Amino acid sequence: MIKNKITKKADQGKREILEGSRAVALMIKNIKPNVISAYPITPQTHIVEDLAKMKANGEADYEYLRAESEFAAASIVLGASAAGARVYSATSSQGLLLMAEVVHNIAGMRLPVVMTCANRAISAPISIWNDHSDVMNIKDSGFIQFFASDSQEAVNQHLLAYKIAEKQGLPVMVNMDGFILTHSYEPVIIPTRAKVKKFLPDYKPAKGTYLDPKNPKTFGAFFPPAYYMETRENLHQDLIKSLELIKKEYAFMIKTLGFNNKDNGLVEYLGPKNPKIILVALGSLNGTILETITSDKKLKTSVGLLKIKTYRPFPAQEIIKVIKAKTHVAVLEKAISLGQAGPLYNDVVEALSGQKNRSALIKNYIVGLGGRDISSEIIKKIIIDSPKKNASLKFYG
Repeated sequence: MIKNKITKKADQGKREILEGSRAVALMIKNIKPNVISAYPITPQTHIVEDLAKMKANGEADYEYLRAESEFAAASIVLGASAAGARVYSATSSQGLLLMAEVVHNIAGMRLPVVMTCANRAISAPISIWNDHSDVMNIKDSGFIQFFASDSQEAVNQHLLAYKIAEKQGLPVMVNMDGFILTHSYEPVIIPTRAKVKKFLPDYKPAKGTYLDPKNPKTFGAFFPPAYYMETRENLHQDLIKSLELIKKEYAFMIKTLGFNNKDNGLVEYLGPKNPKIILVALGSLNGTILETITSDKKLKTSVGLLKIKTYRPFPAQEIIKVIKAKTHVAVLEKAISLGQAGPLYNDVVEALSGQKNRSALIKNYIVGLGGRDISSEIIKKIIIDSPKKNASLKFYG
């Protein structure tokens, strides 16, 4: 896992050793949603359990609605958001797949819903352990998607998610690796309610963006072929536009919270100025990669790490700035687009396809499916293999 740099100003806040799920729940409480609805599924359960306890103990005043399924939970927050409420939900794996129909509706209706996905492998066969196969099934739904490398990043991304969702009129999903982040304990600073409010004001939806009997509005109307295509184009363009908003609001958030992060909220490069090889990855895998690189003197001067923090919309231009034409690229990912390649690899290849004089290899390494351990030894084998002219897709581990 990657440690965030914290200034003295932030050190004056309360740093606690917290389970990742608990940290997220505390952050959501301080954000003060009006409505929360979820259905428990491993490894997301601790987040919504903690939020339910906070409500039961009188520590929070949101409406907490128990649902009979993930489909129902997503439908509840859709309805509440359409009525003008700030909302939250969380899910994982098969639960996210059960939500899929509603997830697409939320995005198409342009509702500022925020959700957490505690990433877990999908069935069959049944697995409760971490990979990214669940979220990759809805990557094209229209949700903005963040990926956290550690618990502090997950906490910060939830705060950022609400700001982006409510300013842009788009839903946001924060992905954090199941068990690896949700059930592990790390030092975390939970921003106080005062700091949260300084960055994220109380939600007051603009007139005409929510259901109001005095100002009728239709959500999810029936569109014939003459009009439907434009709705997709508009959603796509607004997702692309959100890249600049994410950078702007991320910088403001980091300053407000007192952190000293140097990245832009979209990607983060860690390593030498002119690396021979760059490894690209999502989520907690970045911590293992960074530890492997920095603990080896030779690798430290020749290998870099590119963390993708915002996966949708895909930050293609930011990636081009980091990866030069002659740099070897190894894309490591915990998902596979069956019958093709890894989804992150496909996106990286497309982003770099317009580079002139691209002579180095871009290779795809599928790792950690179903929670398979990803060791430093595996990372080192990938680094050795990546410059070789052999198969561009490999399963490692």
